[in-house]
Amino acid sequence: MEVSGRSCGILGLAYCVPARKIRRKFRTTLAKRKEFQENGKSQQRPFIPLRVSKPILARGAIGVFGLGFIDAGYSGDWSRIGVITPQSEELLKVAAFLVVPLCIFLIFSLPNEPNS
Repeated sequence: MEVSGRSCGILGLAYCVPARKIRRKFRTTLAKRKEFQENGKSQQRPFIPLRVSKPILARGAIGVFGLGFIDAGYSGDWSRIGVITPQSEELLKVAAFLVVPLCIFLIFSLPNEPNS
C-alpha cells in the first residue's frame, strides 16, 4: 500500500482520500405538530382513503370461500404436496357441488347499499 498526498493505492487500484475531514454543522430544527381542526376535534386522515361497503366485503369473502372449495377439490395441488389426503380431496369435490351453489345464492341475496 502506498500513500502519496491525497490518493492511496492497493495493488494498482487507486482511490481518493480527502486530505481533511469534512466537518458537518448540525442545526437544531424544531418541528411543530400540525393539527387538523374540524368541529373542535382533531382528526387523523387515513393513509389510503379507501371506503368499501360491508356488503361488498361480504360478497368477496363468500366468493373466495367458494373458490377455495373448487381449488382444493379439483386442482390436485393440495394433495400432491401433502396438505390434504386424496380421500379428503374427493370429499371436497363432492362438497363443492353443495357449497358453490350456496355461495352463489348468498352472493346474489345479500342486500345492496341503501345509498346506491
